[in-house]
Amino acid sequence: MKYLKSELPIAIALIVLGLGFALEHGAVEHGGVTLWGLLLVILAAIIGVAFRIAHHAEVLAMRLGEPYGTLILTLAAVSVEVVILIVLLQGAPNPTLARDTVFAAVMFDINGILGLAAIVGGLKHGQTKYNISSANSYVAMLLVAIGIGMFIPDFVPDTQWHFYSVFSVCVMVLMYVGFLRLQTVEHRKFFEYSSETDEEVHDEAHSPNTLHVAMMVGAIILVGLLSEVLSVLLDAGLAGSSLPKSIPAVLVALISASPEILTALRAAQNNRMQTTVNIALGASLATVLLTLPVIEGIALFTGERIVMALTPIQAGMLLLTFVTVMNNLHDGETNAIEGISHFALFAAFVALVMMGLI
Repeated sequence: MKYLKSELPIAIALIVLGLGFALEHGAVEHGGVTLWGLLLVILAAIIGVAFRIAHHAEVLAMRLGEPYGTLILTLAAVSVEVVILIVLLQGAPNPTLARDTVFAAVMFDINGILGLAAIVGGLKHGQTKYNISSANSYVAMLLVAIGIGMFIPDFVPDTQWHFYSVFSVCVMVLMYVGFLRLQTVEHRKFFEYSSETDEEVHDEAHSPNTLHVAMMVGAIILVGLLSEVLSVLLDAGLAGSSLPKSIPAVLVALISASPEILTALRAAQNNRMQTTVNIALGASLATVLLTLPVIEGIALFTGERIVMALTPIQAGMLLLTFVTVMNNLHDGETNAIEGISHFALFAAFVALVMMGLI
């Protein structure tokens, strides 16, 4: 009974899914409060399911330990992001949706999650420590991945985008497979850090790993179905409105990042900054190396180029973010001041979104 109660968000989401399919056409016709009200209910249901996905991933993470733990957490979050993104791409034409989603995800992960966690950990523990080799590895891979996937495409002419697209897909896949191997085998110690103040997290006794994997897969499928309704409502709500066109991208990034935020904050409170660094930078890297190949694959399949080149303001924000993260994560310790600097960049990102500049 206790287990069934814990899965209440998934049960509610199933009910919301049925109501969504039944009411979406009426909501689109009426518009206004009806449309946006149903949209918020669907969004809340998706976030609730995302938290359950993160929970099952966290149980597996605790059992398998680092770096497998945060690897499972980030893969679960990115899976949700990719599923929603694929569904939304089937709606109204939005050639910049994938680019804006990846950019927003990086802003949430590095500036939002890392910034908040460093503030929380710094205020409670002063300086919180982590393995500097992990930060250096993540940043090195992120710079190259974003450069290949989002900077260089701005200079690739339309006549040659097919070739470069195939090249970037192959490179991204090889980079991720190689990094995965090094992270879990040869350089596993880079992504581990033992703290005397680590607190034991309660596990779910007697629950088989296969159950948690099955619940995760089923919940991800449920997210995809809910996203179908969300896509219809978003297209109708944004059509002809003055709202920022990047709202869908920000919503996708928010859904995938929301469970990670809580996990990272709990880790920071328990003085496990290594887990926070693995989540924040690992999620960013997984987003770039896994999302971009999927999107480029869709573009190659349909024959329609998807815009991945960054705008000048996005490139500027990423440049500031990487300069800040390289300056802050250079000594194996974080504090609240460094967290504030990241969170200030996140606030700037939110302001630019509200102004319609991103």
